[in-house]
Amino acid sequence: MSASLLSWLGTSNQPASCSANLAPGTVTQGTAPAGPAGKIFTEVRGLQTDEDTGVRLEYVRTAAIDEPLMTGQAQSTGTRRVLSTCEEVRSAVVEITLQANRSLAILTPDLEPDIYDHEDFLETLKKFILARAFARVRVMITNPARAMKSGNQFVHMGRRLNSYIEFRNVKEESRDHEEAFCIADGKALVYRPDGKRWNGISDTNKPAVARQYLDTFDELWHATDIEPSVRLMHL
Repeated sequence: MSASLLSWLGTSNQPASCSANLAPGTVTQGTAPAGPAGKIFTEVRGLQTDEDTGVRLEYVRTAAIDEPLMTGQAQSTGTRRVLSTCEEVRSAVVEITLQANRSLAILTPDLEPDIYDHEDFLETLKKFILARAFARVRVMITNPARAMKSGNQFVHMGRRLNSYIEFRNVKEESRDHEEAFCIADGKALVYRPDGKRWNGISDTNKPAVARQYLDTFDELWHATDIEPSVRLMHL
C-alpha cells in the first residue's frame, strides 16, 4: 500500500463516530485553488468558543491533500471532494454507489455502521443489486473482532443476497492495513488513510488511483480462504 494519500495541516483529527463532538467548533468546508503539483489546498472554517470570554469566533485553517499517485496524470473529469465528517463520508459512498454499474469493493475496519448500516447506503445498495443480475459487492474486514454483526442490516442483506454480496476477514498477518476505502467499478473511490478517522478524499472518476487500491484489495481478497462460516458472517 502506498504512503498516506491525505495529510492535514493544522486541523484536529476526529474519532470515527458520527456522534463525536467536532471540537473546537462545527466545521464546514470549502475548496481553494489547487497548489503545487501533487497537492490540493482546502480551507476549513468553523466556530471556536473562547474559554475566558465565552465569545464564539470564526476561524479559518488550511489543509493540504497529498496526491502522490495523481501527480502527472490527466485531471479528473469527475467530482472530487475533501472529507472530514461522518456525514460527508457516507454521502460520498452513496454517491459512488449510485454511479456503480458492476461492482463495489469495500475495505473497512469493522463494518462501520454509521456508513454501511445507514438507510441511505442500504437503500442505494439494494437498488444497485436488484437492477443488475451481474452486480458484485465484496467486503473485506480488517478488524473482525470489532465488527458489530448482531442486528446489522448490511450483514442481514448480505445473508439474503449472498449471490451478490460477500464478506471476508483479512488474514491475521495482513491486518496492519489502517486505511479504509470504497471503490466502484475500478474508477470511483472514497479513501481514508486512517479507518478510525473521517478525514479523506473522494473522486467519482479517478480510475488510475482507484485501480491501484483495487489491486491491493484483490491481493487481500484472494489470500483469504473461502469458508461458508465467513460467507454467512459467523465470524
